[in-house]
Amino acid sequence: MHERERRALQDTLPAIRLKTSVAEAGYALHPNGERHLRPIETLRRIYPSAWLAETLVIAARCKFSLEMLRYEYPEEIVPAGETTGTYLRRLTDEGFARRFPAESTSEERRTKVRKLIEQELTIIAQAKYEPFFLTVYDIVKFARSQDILCQGRGSAANSSVCYCLGITAVDPSLMETLFARFISLERNEPPDIDVDFEHQRREEVIQYIYRKYSRDRAALTATVICYRP
Repeated sequence: MHERERRALQDTLPAIRLKTSVAEAGYALHPNGERHLRPIETLRRIYPSAWLAETLVIAARCKFSLEMLRYEYPEEIVPAGETTGTYLRRLTDEGFARRFPAESTSEERRTKVRKLIEQELTIIAQAKYEPFFLTVYDIVKFARSQDILCQGRGSAANSSVCYCLGITAVDPSLMETLFARFISLERNEPPDIDVDFEHQRREEVIQYIYRKYSRDRAALTATVICYRP
């Protein structure tokens, strides 16, 4: 974004909030006259040198990194004696055998899907997303066990692993899937697996999540749109 565009956006958003035009907003756009970083020379004239030196000490103690905000997945999703990687592979292999039985599926289809699965599992392992897939699988497994209608959708339909796990219903052997649309190492962000549950019984799924992970570790979230032109 260019500087001129950035400044225009800074003026436009307050004007929208105030329900007026940029021209009529006047000083309301920038009520604070200190909207800038002061030069070090100015700070030296205002504050004692000991105070300024202490800011460097405090800054040196700040070791925060965005990597510290990585989501911590629950441990209940993995059976004893297994890792998230081995468990996900075992479930995927079981789903592959169920979805593409050797006695009724051509070797060409099985080879194609097997290749896709290996490619996906490699990327999933590199990005450390195995727990995410297992968490979604666990929820879908519960819903299916209770005959609650559910279906994964969106970009997850490009995943052969999701198909083998029973999360989605798009056969990867019958189409050219685009896994990069679902997960990309370059984007470095968790995939988005949307699952729809029949609304009459969605509360049962919610309560299952609360029972399994407790209310201290599970919560409902919502998207509230408050931006209006």
